[in-house]
Amino acid sequence: MTEINIRRRGRPPRQEGGRDQTREVLMRAGTEILTEHGFASTGIDLVLKRAGVPKGSFYYYFSSKEEFGAAVIERYASYFARKLDRWLLDESTPPLARLSAFVADAKAGMSRFEFRRGCLIGNLGQELGALNEGYRVQLEAVFCDWQQRLAACFEAARTCGELTPDADPAMLAEFFWIGWEGAVLRAKLVRNADPLDRFYQGFLAALPRMA
Repeated sequence: MTEINIRRRGRPPRQEGGRDQTREVLMRAGTEILTEHGFASTGIDLVLKRAGVPKGSFYYYFSSKEEFGAAVIERYASYFARKLDRWLLDESTPPLARLSAFVADAKAGMSRFEFRRGCLIGNLGQELGALNEGYRVQLEAVFCDWQQRLAACFEAARTCGELTPDADPAMLAEFFWIGWEGAVLRAKLVRNADPLDRFYQGFLAALPRMA
């Protein structure tokens, strides 16, 4: 795909009601396609076709595919952080049950799309050899943010007595995300939830629980 570095050559048309939704439509289409196909095999033309907008609209908002990809990562990270908070901060549910609720929701989401879509962040992490250094830094920051959110949940589990006093919330959170991302990738390969179930059952069995 040839990159064009000229942007804002004319304002794209505004939609009904005076609100310009073109950028949001592009971002949503990019999230869907990158989650399914990854970065290297996704061209701007494919995004434009999915979004149903002209190429000039794309270059009004983004100077390149790389800038677009970074914006999609940021959008996905914000969306996923809200999802995690919805489950992991639910004080009406015991901390470890909150994680189980997140896992069940994630499985349902993959099943809804017949396991064609996985985790956008994990997908792009598999392509680092073809991505610039800025992407590596951005992706690692997202993973660290997810780990911190889950570590807080494990800290709550330790405080309320679900985990032993010597449990390491940060280590457990890192271990979960390393394993979970691998399980998501395998689930995409086999097109079913078995890898997710096997990983999570093993993870739960290894937790340092109170007797």
